[in-house]
Amino acid sequence: MYRSVYLCKGGNHMRRARTPSICIGVLLVVFFVLSQHAWSQQADSDYPTRPITLIVPQPPGGGTDLVYRLIAKEAEKYLGQPIVTLNKPGASFTIGIAAIASSKPDGYTIGYAGHPGMFVAPLVEKVPYHPVKDLRQIMQFGLINISVTVKGDSPFKNFKDIIEFARQNPKKLSYGSAGVGSFGHLGLSQMARREKVQITHIPFKGSPETQAALIGGHILVGTGDFNYPLLESGQIRLLLLIAESRSPYYPDVPIMKDLGYDIPAPTFFNIAGPKGLSDNVVKKLDDAFSKTMKDPAFIKGMKELRFTMFYRNGKDLDSYVAANFDAFAKLLKEEGLIK
Repeated sequence: MYRSVYLCKGGNHMRRARTPSICIGVLLVVFFVLSQHAWSQQADSDYPTRPITLIVPQPPGGGTDLVYRLIAKEAEKYLGQPIVTLNKPGASFTIGIAAIASSKPDGYTIGYAGHPGMFVAPLVEKVPYHPVKDLRQIMQFGLINISVTVKGDSPFKNFKDIIEFARQNPKKLSYGSAGVGSFGHLGLSQMARREKVQITHIPFKGSPETQAALIGGHILVGTGDFNYPLLESGQIRLLLLIAESRSPYYPDVPIMKDLGYDIPAPTFFNIAGPKGLSDNVVKKLDDAFSKTMKDPAFIKGMKELRFTMFYRNGKDLDSYVAANFDAFAKLLKEEGLIK
């Protein structure tokens, strides 16, 4: 005979349920949870078993795009699966970064989420992600050349010439960037604010469009990354790097601090994914991309593109991102751009 237990009381009668039914239900729930956990662990252990998508929030053809296509190609041999580069440009990089942050945390969608615009956009406008809370950094493999460039035949010989022109010709100095909130936009606008000059910002979808507009004479100054062949051919000239240290490839080109501008400049190439990525998946990706950094073909490619390699693990990079996000928030408050 089954022993009955009272579950709830309603009016003058009791609802009854048999103990075996309850036990079976509980056991089914426990079994489901345990099986899901076991499946997840097995999936992590086998990872990767299919192609990986690597999102680049820049249009094809720019320096950043070329770097990520290079590392994707060379990392395939260490992961044992194809890595498909997917460009998602626009809205100051936020479209691509949001796609990374909102992806399923299984390691099959990763990407570039290291552009300074990642820090700025969430502070000045509503975007569908938070750079600290919604992203997990996997590793850093290099430094970006965020620059201030002019056309090859421009009369501007240095950055001081740009400021002097702007001082004498209010609003006539036009400069392009990869969009409102991009670091090129923020860096130049902050320097102009501190110099008390008025300049005109022209936003584009990415650096390739900015460079095309500069070469075509539609803007006087370009910001963002750049293609080395354009510099080598004399079509553009490099006046300033928005970076934390001078580039070994351009040792004579000053950085902002050299000119007295103390503005945060976290410019890095990274691999990131959504929050929720397991430690095992992160380790496998970190190991593969770290091995890629030592690969002769990758080293040769980075040298040809004139980008500096620099490694930082995901944990340290998470801390670096959080610190710079706070630094940008402080800067924008000091400048009166946010409350």
